[in-house]
Amino acid sequence: MVPVTMGPKLRGGIHTIVGSMPIRFLVPENYKIPRRDTLKKEGYQREVSRNRVNKLVTDLQKGRVDLPTAILLNLRDTSVDTLLIQGNNGETFMPEPSDQRCGPFYVVDGQHRVVALHDLVEDNPEKWGEFKIPFVCMIGASIRQEMEQFYVVNSNAKSVRTDLALDLLKQRAESDPNIMEALIERGEKWKVDAETIVEKLSETSPVWKYRIRFPNQPKIDTTIGSASMVSSLKPLLGTPYFGAINIDNQLKILDAYWRGIREVLPEVFNEDPSRYSIQKGSGVGVLHGVLVQVLEYIRSKGLSVIDHASYGDAMRAALVDLEGDTPDGDIVTGVSFWRAGSDGAAGAYSSNAARRVLVAKIKSRLPQIEIE
Repeated sequence: MVPVTMGPKLRGGIHTIVGSMPIRFLVPENYKIPRRDTLKKEGYQREVSRNRVNKLVTDLQKGRVDLPTAILLNLRDTSVDTLLIQGNNGETFMPEPSDQRCGPFYVVDGQHRVVALHDLVEDNPEKWGEFKIPFVCMIGASIRQEMEQFYVVNSNAKSVRTDLALDLLKQRAESDPNIMEALIERGEKWKVDAETIVEKLSETSPVWKYRIRFPNQPKIDTTIGSASMVSSLKPLLGTPYFGAINIDNQLKILDAYWRGIREVLPEVFNEDPSRYSIQKGSGVGVLHGVLVQVLEYIRSKGLSVIDHASYGDAMRAALVDLEGDTPDGDIVTGVSFWRAGSDGAAGAYSSNAARRVLVAKIKSRLPQIEIE
């Protein structure tokens, strides 16, 4: 038997019980996942994501995560009087799921945890069979009531903002080697490295000081959120040269690069930066997309990759001569190209596809790399 506690009564008079049970009780014969069949208008659960299940399986096997939150179940066609058993000392019990009084559990919320744990039990029943999972179980709810609770849980749940998630991930990875190991396995270590670079840029770079907005900070004079800045660094961190050097040197290169750009287009940085796109998400994504080619040119010339003058000289013609059309059809170049709104042309390159076009336009204006 499974010890339980009476939970709150839901609207409609539905009783709930709260407890924890060994996962071996939730074998496939004892639970059902009411997946949505749109044609038949039945069920409500999405298809299980094997990627999510496999990730959770790996993390549980390696002891990286706990499962402290309860799954939500329902036992249809039963009642409190039929189901619950009172012990001699005032305890309350529920029969094991194999008991005919219990019937199959319908998994209202938590299917990925259930499937992942079932995979673990199937692979190693001795180790995982007694692993306990907390649950809240409705007693006698109808499928309509199940659907209502599923909708409430999933429509009101708000995912963690990307900037906050990256901030927390970095903090966890710095204090827990298991987290870093998992990130390396999944090819996601770049997130921690990029978050570190962005934080240091915000602290030390004269171009980026007070311009990057971190979680729960007011906008004030910032021009870009930390998550956008972090994402823009992903392609760079995957390249052979930039990705192989240490973070301090990556930071020096990025600082020199942006100081070189500021040297070419000082008005963009010295006036109100919010009036220009260059330090916003679209502009940063484009200019970081150009950096690898600029780096290769500078290295081919034997110049310093941490001297802002190297980048200013390499980028000058491309940035000054860059032209485009405003929404009104006027042709603008240089500083005016980057004006936000209808006075500039950069706004036409806000989609990912358009950004790739702009990256190509700038690259085509860069000096050619020559080899000897």
